[in-house]
Amino acid sequence: MVIAIDGPAGAGKSSVARAVASELGFTYLDSGAMYRCVALAALRRGVSPELAASSVRIELGERVLLDGKDVSEAIRAPEVSEAASRAAASPAVRSAMVAEQRRLLAYGDWVAEGRDIGTVVAPGAEVKVFLTASPAERARRRAAELGVDQAEVLREQQIRDERDSTREHSPLEAAPGAVVLDTTGMTAAEVIRSVVALAGRGRV
Repeated sequence: MVIAIDGPAGAGKSSVARAVASELGFTYLDSGAMYRCVALAALRRGVSPELAASSVRIELGERVLLDGKDVSEAIRAPEVSEAASRAAASPAVRSAMVAEQRRLLAYGDWVAEGRDIGTVVAPGAEVKVFLTASPAERARRRAAELGVDQAEVLREQQIRDERDSTREHSPLEAAPGAVVLDTTGMTAAEVIRSVVALAGRGRV
């Protein structure tokens, strides 16, 4: 079974998906970490994201490994986040990452989160959720998580939202049949319970 969780930056996809996977005993797939790894590799090697995507070795688990080295913290740096958003707009990068994600999701039970899981990577997912929240709420959460200025986060978020929703390949949008869940004003526990409940119905 695959539970696809999509949505914009700061909507809480990662924390919710990780918790839902733990609750259900599923494996968690952080697709964003894969694009961040490509971006980090490109920055470190001084090459294009396309070239990096064709040669990186990414391992996902409790820690994120890039070519055998732990980069769990390094891929969360602001400059990597910005580079990852640009890299994700590349058709060649997306093609490479989507192929790897589909290979992983072909077997077993997964909670996969990203921006195009339900629309492109796993359109046949039994449960599709589109998590969102108001721009101000998303910026507040991200600023609190990173310990940075909320206004700056909001400015960068607006740029990413525009890029993600207007790119030619795999634009950010709710998948057909997805349940749109606005998490503004909801606690993390409430969101997690909602997704777990949807998963229960998806199994029927």
